[in-house]
Formats: sequence, C-alpha cells, structure tokens
Amino acid sequence: MASLLEPETFDLPAKNPSEEAQRRWRNAVSLVRNRRRRFRYAPNLEKREEAKHLMEKTRDKIRVGLMAFMAALKFIDAGDHGRSSEQTSDDIGAELAKDLPEEAREAGFGINPDKLASIVGSYDIKTLKKLGGVEGLAGKLRVSPNEGVKSSDVPVRQNIYGSNKFTEKPFRSFWTFVWEALHDLTLVILIVCAVVSIGVGLATEGWPKGTYDGLGILLSIVLVVMVTAISDYRQSLQFRDLDKEKKKISIQVTRDGSRQKVSIYDLVVGDVVHLSIGDLVPADGIFISGYSLLIDQSSLSGESVPVSISEKRPFLLSGTKVQDGSAKMLVTTVGMRTEWGKLMETLSEGGEDETPLQVKLNGVATIIGKIGLGFAVVTFLVLIVRFMVNKATHHKFTSWSSSDALTLLNYFATAVTIIVVAVPEGLPLAVTLSLAFAMKKLMDSKALVRHLSACETMGSATCICTDKTGTLTTNCMVVDKIWICEKAKKVEGGGGADAMTDLSDTARDFLLQAIFHNTAAEVVKEKDGKSSVLGSPTESAILDYGLLLGDIDDKKKDCKLLKVEPFNSAKKRMSVLVALPDSNTRAFCKGASEIVLKMCDRFIDSNGEIVDMSEEQVTNITNIINEFADEALRTLCLAFKDIENGYQENNIPESGYTLVAVVGIKDPVRSGVKEAVKSCLAAGITVRMVTGDNIHTAKAIAKECGILTDDGLAIEGPEFRNKSPDEMRQILPRIQVMARSSPTDKHVLVKNLRGMFKEVVAVTGDGTNDAPALHESDIGLAMGIAGTEVAKESADIIVLDDNFSTIVNVAKWGRSVYINIQKFVQFQLTVNVVALMINFISACASGSAPLTAVQLLWVNLIMDTLGALALATEPPHDGLMNRPPVGRDVSFITKTMWRNIIGHSIYQLAILLAFNFAGKQILGLEGPDSKRVLNTFIFNTFVFCQVFNEINSRDMEKINIFRGIFSSWIFIGVMVATVGFQVIIVEFLGTFASTTPLNWQLWLISVLIGAASLIVAVILKLIPVEKKETSKHHDGYNLLPSGPELA
Repeated sequence: MASLLEPETFDLPAKNPSEEAQRRWRNAVSLVRNRRRRFRYAPNLEKREEAKHLMEKTRDKIRVGLMAFMAALKFIDAGDHGRSSEQTSDDIGAELAKDLPEEAREAGFGINPDKLASIVGSYDIKTLKKLGGVEGLAGKLRVSPNEGVKSSDVPVRQNIYGSNKFTEKPFRSFWTFVWEALHDLTLVILIVCAVVSIGVGLATEGWPKGTYDGLGILLSIVLVVMVTAISDYRQSLQFRDLDKEKKKISIQVTRDGSRQKVSIYDLVVGDVVHLSIGDLVPADGIFISGYSLLIDQSSLSGESVPVSISEKRPFLLSGTKVQDGSAKMLVTTVGMRTEWGKLMETLSEGGEDETPLQVKLNGVATIIGKIGLGFAVVTFLVLIVRFMVNKATHHKFTSWSSSDALTLLNYFATAVTIIVVAVPEGLPLAVTLSLAFAMKKLMDSKALVRHLSACETMGSATCICTDKTGTLTTNCMVVDKIWICEKAKKVEGGGGADAMTDLSDTARDFLLQAIFHNTAAEVVKEKDGKSSVLGSPTESAILDYGLLLGDIDDKKKDCKLLKVEPFNSAKKRMSVLVALPDSNTRAFCKGASEIVLKMCDRFIDSNGEIVDMSEEQVTNITNIINEFADEALRTLCLAFKDIENGYQENNIPESGYTLVAVVGIKDPVRSGVKEAVKSCLAAGITVRMVTGDNIHTAKAIAKECGILTDDGLAIEGPEFRNKSPDEMRQILPRIQVMARSSPTDKHVLVKNLRGMFKEVVAVTGDGTNDAPALHESDIGLAMGIAGTEVAKESADIIVLDDNFSTIVNVAKWGRSVYINIQKFVQFQLTVNVVALMINFISACASGSAPLTAVQLLWVNLIMDTLGALALATEPPHDGLMNRPPVGRDVSFITKTMWRNIIGHSIYQLAILLAFNFAGKQILGLEGPDSKRVLNTFIFNTFVFCQVFNEINSRDMEKINIFRGIFSSWIFIGVMVATVGFQVIIVEFLGTFASTTPLNWQLWLISVLIGAASLIVAVILKLIPVEKKETSKHHDGYNLLPSGPELA
C-alpha cells in the first residue's frame, strides 16, 4: 500500500520541510471526511506567510532604527550646544512623563510605558543621553543597578508596564472538539438520512416504531462524536502540559540586593538581568556593564554578523541571543510591547510541521478511502439494481410506497456508512495520539520533546554523538589533584588547604590570584545571608578550591578588571587583564592544559621561584597532564603574565606566560551509563563520544563507559578536520571518540555521517556553538541543566536530567511509536477489508447487507478511535532494543503485516460468509425472527473477531501476544469497554441497532470463533516471509535478528 504512494508527494523530511512540499502533499490528500479534525495540528501556512511579512517589517524597522542611531551618535559626538544639559534633561523628562497613569505617578515612576518602549525599539540614543544614560533611566524607573527591583514592587510594575508574556491562542474547550467532530461530512449525511428516516417512518409505521432506525443512527453518531471528542480533548491536554514545560525558562537577576533565578515570564521593567553566553535576551533593555558582549540579532534583523554591545551601543532586543561575553542589562520593555512579542503572536499561530509518518499515513488513508468509496458506490448500485429488478419481476415497478422510499434510504445510509468505515480518518491521527502519549511519558522520564517528529525519528536512530561532561558523567566536579611547584598533590575532601602547607607565600599568592581574578563563577549572597558559588561546574570547582586556600575579597581588593575574554569552545581558554594596586597590569589565562602550556615559557619551581621552562620540563609537565588525564581527570592549566609596557586596549597577550599550576578535576561517570551504552550497541545504535577534553581523559572515560573498543579509533579534532573526504570516508566508521573537538568538528562529523553513510544521527549539545550541529542532525538533543537557551532553542528534544540513559529511553519510545502505529494499521486494514467485502459480496449475492448503518458505526468506533487508544498507546518493552533500527527507505507496511492482514481477512470472510449464506442450516435457526437472529449473530461474531484480532495485533511477529498485556491499562480498559458495550447493544439496544438478544450457545460460538483467530495468528506467524540476507552494520558487526527468529 505504501509503495503505491508517489515518493515525491508523500516523502517529507523530518526537519525543515519546504512550504512547497507541504502544500503538495496536502493537495494530494483529496478524500477527507473531516478536514478540521484531520489537519487540526497541521501548520497554518497562511499564518506562517503572515509571520514572514511581519518579520520583514520588523527587520526594516530595526534597520531604520540603526541608521537613525548611527546618525545620532555622530550628532552627539559633534556636540549639541543648543541648550544647557540640565534644561534639556528636564524638558525630556517632562515629555516622557506625559500621559503617565496616575498609579505610576503615585508609585514614583517618571516615564510613560510606551515612550520607554520606543527608546529601545527605535534606538533613541539622543533621548537616553539626555536622560543621563542608564543611571538616569534607572532613576526614572525607581531602581538601583546594584540592588535591583524590590520583590514587593513586582505587582505594581506588572500593572503599569505589563508582564513579560505573549498573547497566545486561547485553549479550546471540550465542546469545541465536539463541534469539530460533527464536521465529519459522512456523519452530517447520516444525520440527514436519520432525520428523513424518522419522518418517513412516522408517516408509514407511526410512533414510536417508525423512529427506531433513525434514532438508532442518531444515537450511534452521538456515541462516535462523544468518544472522538473525549479522545481528542485528552490529547490536547497532554500537548498543553508539554507546552507549559517548553516555556519553563529561567534567567539570573538581581532583586532585593541578591542574585536569584526567576522565570523569564516573571521579569518586570526595572529588573537587572545577568546575561552570559548562550542566553536568550528575555526582554528589551539597556546595557549596564559587561565584557566582550556579542549579540546575534539574526532572529530579528536577519543579519548574520553578530553585534558588539557596549556603553556606546547599549540597546538589547528581546529574542536575540548572546553569542559571546557577559553583561548586566536593565529591562525597559516586556511582553507585547517588544518587537519579539508582536512577532511571537503571529508565529504561535503557525503550528508545527507534520511528521513523516503522519504524511505517509495521510497518503495511505487517501488510497484506502478511494478504494472504499468505490466499494460503497458499487454496493449501493448493486442494492438499487437488485431492488429495481425485484420490483420489476413482481410487476410493482410503477407502484411505489413510503416503505420503498425507506428501503432505498436505508441502502443509501448503509453505503454512506461503508464510506465511514472505509476512509480511515483515524490513521494519521493515531500517529498524533501515539506521539502525544509517548511525549507525556517521556516528560515524566525527564525528556522534553519539543518537536513531534523527533520522537518518531529517534526510533530510527543509528548513531548517537554524545558529549562527555554532564551526559556520560555526573557534572559534579571537584578538584582532585593539583601540580604546583613541581609537585603533584592529592586534594582529599575538604583538606585542600592542608595540601598547600609546604607552599611558599609567593606561589600561594600567584595561585590564588590566578583562581580569583580569572573566573566566570562568582560568590553570591543568598536571601538567608549565606554565600554560595554560582557558575559552571568546572568554574565552581576551581573557585571552591580557591576559597579553601584564601579569601576572595582580600585578593581582589583595590584591583580593577580591565578586560575579559570569556571561555568559548573555539579558543578553549579564558583570559583577563587586571590592574593591580601597585599600578602594574597582569594578564591571567586558564584553559585546556596543552593549549595553555604552549603559551608558557616559564614556570614556578620547587623553591617558589619563577624560572625559564626547558624542553625537558615541558615533557615532564606534559607527562603530568597525561597522568592526570589517564585517571579520567579533566585537566586545566593556570598561568599569568606581567604586562611591562602597560595595558594596550583589546590586546591580551597570547604568549610569554608563567605556568602556575596544573589542576585535575574529577567528574565521575554516571551510574547506569555503561548499561545504557550496552543497550544501544545491542539495538544497532553506534555511540560516539565528542568532547572538548584532553584525548587521554576522553579515552579513559570512553573505556569506562564501554564506548571505546579495542578496534575503535580515538582522534583529536584538529587531526580530524585536516582529513580529506576520502580519508574521512575510511576512518568515520571506526571513530568512537573525538577529543579536543570544536563545534565545527562536530558539525562536519554529523554532516558526513548523514551524507556518506546515510546514518540517522542524534547529537547532543549544550553550548551556543553547538547549534549548527544540532540543526544539521536528524535529532538534536540539548542538555536541560548544562545547556544554554540557544542550544535548547535549536534542539528537538531537551534531556532535562542531562543523563545518557534518558537518551536511550527516548530511542526506545521512538521505536515503540513506530511499531505501535504499524500494529494499529494492521488491525484497521483487516477490519476495513472484512467490513467492505462482507457487505459487498452479500449485497451482490443476496441483495441485502448483513451489517446495518448503526452496526457499521459501532465497528468504525472500535477500529478507529478505540483501536488507536488501545494499540497506539502501548508502552515499550525491552525487546524493542534487541532489533536493528528501521532504515530511512523501508516500506512502512511490511510483508509481515500483509501476511497477517490477508490471513486474518481470509479467515474472517470465510467464516462470516459461510454463516451469511448457510447460517440458518449450520445453527439450526427456525421461525419468523431467524433472519434477525442470524444477522445479529454475524454482527456479534464479526465484533469478537476484531476484539481478538486487536489482541493478535499486539505483536506482529512473536507468538506470545500476551506479554506485558496487564502493564497496558489503556488496552485492558478498551477491551473491557468494547465487550461490555457489545453485550449492551445486542441484549438491550436491539430496537435501535437492529439486533435481537442471543442465547448463551450463540454467544459462546461467537466468542469461540473470535478466539480461534488466536490459533490462526500462530499458524500465520509460522509462515516465513521473504528473508533478506544478513546485513552488516558499518562498524562490521552483524545486525541482530528480528522478527520470527526472536519468537
């Protein structure tokens, strides 16, 4: 069936499909019963187009603002002597306070919210200067840049200046889903038929008998609509919960004089926000202070070149990204007053792209629907022709009664109901249901799926490129060893100070200066007055160690920080320039051990003296570094250099340093990682470690995790990036560890794995520069704890606990989604084939259909909404990780599925047709109601065949279909509900459903015939389908067996 689809129409890439491709497949889906429901979660391409136009307007506005800003800067530099500055400041203050709400005046604020927003939005540097810069503006907003906003003022500021929230689509109520379910065209036609049937019935048979057929159809429609609406509503609640989790973004602010973390949605005008590499700028604001701040404004302006922000160019816009440096920012505009807020309002309407499986199943549903429509039309025509022939043979062709009209109406209702059953509306929607269920379960397991397609694609992953720090290790770092003054010392617990007792005062002083001055971490006071260290795990570990040795305030007293070059993954070092109290300038450098060591030509010897470094001593220190690294310690070098000719701006030296110490930081491997890696290898998923660490550290950790094998290759980033394409093709399959890698190396690795070897690649990332690799990969995984906001924005899945085992769990759920949808498709196609054929053959042979409209609506409910609930929400089992990944180009409907569909269809049709044509003789039925009893028995048997076929569909290959059945309470619930309601329909609702109560013998026969399909399933699974030759993974090992051989 899947092979009948046009590849160019229904093959959609999992990431970033073109608008043309999306329109093409939607136009190809011609037969849809309910477009509002089928495409509920599809992206609104018109809204996206609108968002593009709005983006262009925003970009134009920013460009105009920038031009005005540059002109204003020249004007200010030339000097504005028209009025005294005091007078100008007073005038501008009065103008900005115009139309200020009374509440704002009473609270002491001196600037109108809209005019404040326009200062940043239009880059109005002249007004900012006239106000007295950021300090003057802070005064108007009643805030101190050092103390921040008072928590008690937050509600008042939100009332006056607004909250930092964007306009969102209102959440749809349950009745909205009921209304959407009623938009099914076939149900509308059936409602009309039912109403006409009631009218004709009342005229011919009177009240209440004449209303039974019509009321039966109406009650069935009500049941179908309510069950569909409840399922859809619950699904929407799951998506709403996931959306709430996606929006949990925190930022560091200064409030009440202390540093604290708050949600970006709780930010108010006047907040002092701390920005660092990888942060999203959460609101519009003004630069207060900072170092080397580079902002990526491409999300707003479209310009790819980052913008340097400083006192001269102080404007920061919401939605932009911090590419480098750090800073403090004064928030001036929040929420819908920002350009980003206006843009987000439109973008939120755009929706999310469909997954490849949803698109493919839309195509399958279209083909099946067309076949079903053909059968429905032919069935209706056959019934009409036979009816006409029958009237003609009895010479009644010219004599028509209302009962004849009712018969024709029932034929038409039956044909329409066949279309209801034949067009599998629930097929693509089952993917959404399964993905929503999987995403909710993954959320509970600490994995936040940002894009639906990622969960689906993860099931096909053949390779995971993972970071080391925080993913394979705990990210709980402590200084374990230190080499200083030519001695390696073990740091035991909190006894760091004891290990330094034999250190000279000079060496100790240099060490503390190198730690305290050159750090991205900081000591902050909590609300309870206690001090804590805030920063990355590596920075915090070194600063914590320094605090054991001395007092940070004492060492930094009277010193001035002149310049900072923050650590980034390209340089792999952090450098600072500091003006010392004695008027001298000193540079400090800290970073990757071999890189910093190359910058040093002197070191502190065992006597505490600064001496030249010989080649022999370089070799000895390199051996120490490797010795630390072989013990799985992360190594860093600390160094300094005195600047003799004073400070030259923008010039931190890159050579001539004095080595102070080599630090070995311990970061233990997470528990469960080794088992998780083993599980990946068993599942045919290659695990590659990509890290910025020393190659010796990386190899030691990789061996401990089970990633690096004897025939595997560990390579350094610089060596890898210099390889030719042919050399890369040779070594790529063997690469298991890449050390000292840059983000570019990671990007090239991912690109070549996908391009050269057609791998489905999942890649983890936590830094700003990992965004290209996350974007290039099939599945981008960002770290929830260590990851920057920029990395999370670029990722498809956020691993909330930064744990590799969680990634493996995502792969397991991804496989579960894929196979659950296959189970559901197998089940639904079987029901489709049997329901269509039984009515068609019976209509052709006898002129009547054994399954009425009401009964077919119930069957449709079983195979559509209830079937999807039962089969598409089955939890994964460990066996899923003992089979190879599904390939990119593998047909979705497999030969195994066709074997099962055809086998069960033949069995059910043979039984049901036998009873349809010879049921009275077989069952010994006599009397006036024997036809009604037989049709009820056929209907009952048909339903029980589907109940047991649903159980069979739990595993398409293995004989044991009951494994884990009691762990799936939804499946059990659906089975119980189906059987229970079937009993009610047969025994108590015969008036409306055209059934009659059955005796216990007929019930038993119905159940036994249904149960016999379990035996049929065993026989079918013993029939071999075409076997492929045992293929090998590119790493050389045989793929694991799958299918019947696992039974």
